[in-house]
Amino acid sequence: MKRETLRFVLVLAIISISGIIFIQTYWFSRAFNTREKQFDQTVNIALRNVADQMLIYNNSAIPKINPVEQLSSNYFVVMLNDKIDAQLLETFLINEFQRIALTTDFEYAIYDCVNANMVFGNNISMDANGKAKSPGVQNLPIWKGNDYYFGVLFPNKDNTLIGQMGIWIFSSVVLLLVVVFFGYALFVIFRQRRFTETQKLFINNMMHEFRTPISTIQLSSAVLQNPEITADPKRLTNYAKIIKEESNRLLNQVENVLQVAIIEEKKIGLKMEIQDVHQLIQEVTRTIDLAFQSSPIQISLNATQTKISADKIHFSNLIKNLIDNAIKYSEDAPDVMVSTRNHKKTIIIEVTDQGIGISKEHQKRIFSKFYRVPTGNLHNVKGFGLGLHYVKNMVKLHKGNISLRSTLGSGSTFTLIFPTENHG
Repeated sequence: MKRETLRFVLVLAIISISGIIFIQTYWFSRAFNTREKQFDQTVNIALRNVADQMLIYNNSAIPKINPVEQLSSNYFVVMLNDKIDAQLLETFLINEFQRIALTTDFEYAIYDCVNANMVFGNNISMDANGKAKSPGVQNLPIWKGNDYYFGVLFPNKDNTLIGQMGIWIFSSVVLLLVVVFFGYALFVIFRQRRFTETQKLFINNMMHEFRTPISTIQLSSAVLQNPEITADPKRLTNYAKIIKEESNRLLNQVENVLQVAIIEEKKIGLKMEIQDVHQLIQEVTRTIDLAFQSSPIQISLNATQTKISADKIHFSNLIKNLIDNAIKYSEDAPDVMVSTRNHKKTIIIEVTDQGIGISKEHQKRIFSKFYRVPTGNLHNVKGFGLGLHYVKNMVKLHKGNISLRSTLGSGSTFTLIFPTENHG
């Protein structure tokens, strides 16, 4: 899929998802508001009936205007202009709310205009059948009225309304799952596309890496086919040596690819033994120094606890890969430092170079399979992008950790941490 097409699909998907979420939110809000209006109207009628019952009980005239006023979304007051019996009011409220099947908890209190405060307050909890239980004294806000009235508060009104919107909640959850799945699908598509691009780059690198030794072997073989070559044993030996070296180079490249595949399939078998880290590092650096005698690797081995449980071959390889990586990404003469130190029950190994460094945007992907940092004008860097991926997996198999500190243009430092063993 082309980049432009993928970008168009992404924009269209975002617009579609945003539209669906907006519509769902809009209708959910409309449904909630409708139920809230129904709730308010029902409570208003119920409180008006309670007020009429109280006035009839007191032999008072029933006013023509509605004595109920809603002061907030969940607070109602009822003006009676007459003394109110608390027990009678509570009975009327419970009976009326049971009649209309109102199961939400409520609090009520009576305003005493003589003392100018709210008195006789109770918190009435309603069960699923609308029956009152567990009363408790509460204080409600005082209204600006200057006569007898009672107030009713519904503290769980919103929860009650939401609980009645089962189909809307279900549809919203389903929509959320669809959005999450769709988002995950887009994530997989983009990740797969990035992986495909990385694979293409890997294949191009592999073809380039294989082409040179194969061409060299073909040329050497063609020379060896010349009968006159037998007359020059030295020349014959040189071409045979070239073929052997290039064959080994090809074999090493193939083994690198197979090694990563084995690690990912978790079929690799490590021969874990007690090893001396300093000894392994010195062996690795001594081998590499033979190829870079003009710029030998600096070592600073300050750790005192150096014994770890490791596979000698693979542990040496991961150190070698880090040093090779430092050398490859150095524009001038390689300047590489390998150092060790102890911290608590661990040994810390640092491989530092003064190379081209790695920008922040690439550091997150540096350990990914096939990934290679773009090198700008530096075109002599070879490899498949498997070295650091192998290192990361091998460090993990040795129960260690690896991290990177790097600044573009100022070199990089790879830090390895491994648990030490208490042996001599």
